[in-house]
Amino acid sequence: MALLLRESHLRELLTMRRLIPLMERTLAAFSTGAAVQPLRPVVPVDPHRGFLAVMPAYLVTQEALGLKAVSVYPDNPSRGLPSHLATILLMDAQTGVLLAVMDGRLITEMRTAAVSAAVTAKLAARPPRAVALLGAGVQARSHLEALREVAVPHDVRVWSRTRDGAERFAAETRERLGLHVTVAASPADAVRGADVVCTVTSSRTPVLEGAWLEPGLHINAVGAARPDWQELDVAAVSRSRVFVDARASAVAEAGDLVVPLQAGALTAAHIQAEVGEVFAGLHPGRTAADEITLFESVGLAVEDVATAKLAYEDALARGIGGELSLT
Repeated sequence: MALLLRESHLRELLTMRRLIPLMERTLAAFSTGAAVQPLRPVVPVDPHRGFLAVMPAYLVTQEALGLKAVSVYPDNPSRGLPSHLATILLMDAQTGVLLAVMDGRLITEMRTAAVSAAVTAKLAARPPRAVALLGAGVQARSHLEALREVAVPHDVRVWSRTRDGAERFAAETRERLGLHVTVAASPADAVRGADVVCTVTSSRTPVLEGAWLEPGLHINAVGAARPDWQELDVAAVSRSRVFVDARASAVAEAGDLVVPLQAGALTAAHIQAEVGEVFAGLHPGRTAADEITLFESVGLAVEDVATAKLAYEDALARGIGGELSLT
């Protein structure tokens, strides 16, 4: 009998306050050889502008074994559906027995933002007071919630391709979090004077240009998880000291890096380190206050299985969840 955890259960179990240090430990383990994770196979569903990815991992330090099947359909919001849908299977690392089946959409949302917050705490030149969000969807909301655990921003600017979406996000955030949020007329306006910029779009073409970047800025680039998607232009990447979650994944999947690498505008040596190396104390991270740092995130299966293991153990302790039998 496996445990069934729906999104409603996971909302009771997971908090950013616990996920941020968990993601720091998980990525440190990944970058020091305490995890097994292949590159994820991706099945394009071109007629419907979507894709399906399968993400298995074994995290030795936490005895967390499992996989996530995630589908990404950027047009889904127009259908009233999330753009990212996922299911996670958690197995017993000793026997391979299925322990739990759980929603992966919320886990993906929360662990992605938790990683960005952990990275921001290490790489930002100072605690972020001014935050720019390029994108006004699920990840914009989640990133702001996570960043508040690092330092409460005094000035939040949001830009979206649809002005109505940005206005809704700003109004909702003011009411829900009590933060000062303004809608920017352009990405350049949003970025000007910011301490931290989070690009959280599904854009195929750059929304952040290198000409706009100011000394000391930190960027969390989250949306370009496919080789032909870009949120940053080549100048933005070349002007930044680049950190990634996984080197092998970043150079194969992150369009912000793949495009300039294939064009010969950059080499893989431009990547300073994996953020797990920074968390583990193997790399200093930022070395000067005026550096521009960039975290290029593609999302890792170890993040999913670590979060799933935490949720599973807490659910057992608190008697949360249902039962699922496959026999």
